[in-house]
Amino acid sequence: MKLRVEDLVVSFRNPDGELLPVLGPLSFSVSDNEFACVLGPSGCGKSTLIQVLAGLLPPTSGAAYSDGQVITRPLSGAAIMFQDTNLLPWRTVLDNIALPLEVAGISRADRYRRVRKLLPQLNLEDFERAYPAELSGGMAQRVALGRVIVQKPRAWLLDEPFGALDALTRESLRLELLQLRAGARQTLILVTHDINEAVLLADRVIVLSRRPGAVVADIEIALPRPRAADMIYQREFLLLTKEIRSYIDEQRA
Repeated sequence: MKLRVEDLVVSFRNPDGELLPVLGPLSFSVSDNEFACVLGPSGCGKSTLIQVLAGLLPPTSGAAYSDGQVITRPLSGAAIMFQDTNLLPWRTVLDNIALPLEVAGISRADRYRRVRKLLPQLNLEDFERAYPAELSGGMAQRVALGRVIVQKPRAWLLDEPFGALDALTRESLRLELLQLRAGARQTLILVTHDINEAVLLADRVIVLSRRPGAVVADIEIALPRPRAADMIYQREFLLLTKEIRSYIDEQRA
């Protein structure tokens, strides 16, 4: 799935009725099967961008496109994942992951078969009957990730899904995402504040300015795949993070 935004602008009205520019004008495209990370200062509209691409928020002007068609409704073939797992506390791991399949009308036997096939990839095979309150933060995020994967979407829209986790859990989930990504090609857009995470995962890193967010850099990450955690110590990796950090620092000045 190719995703594109063209002259995209989003503004909100403040309590006084004045328009508050949040995002744009913004133009870029992400090719089919490409993994792009979006970085930028807090409040620059990164999460708003994900909502527009998902078809959950209409732009003020300009447009977002999926395979050349204007996005005007929730985007078919895409799955979205937020920092908050949004797990239903009364449903087990099995039933939380199976929820999108249930909504799609897939039979109970078929959706359970598909989820149980996925659980070992998420290291959750021993927890299918556990409830969210019984899970660690990292396990809960793996459940949320499973809910995305089981849909077999053509595009993943990930809004800081690992942002609330401790460093070790976050590193573990990064590596799991790399492994899952290697086995099934989809278009991914990941919003993150973490430069190392962006360079480790992405094919491209798009850096946004301060609010209202506009593209200030679009950097190809020409590192070989498969990638591993120790790549962060390599010279090429460090040069890329330094380049990206210089653009981020310019926005903070």
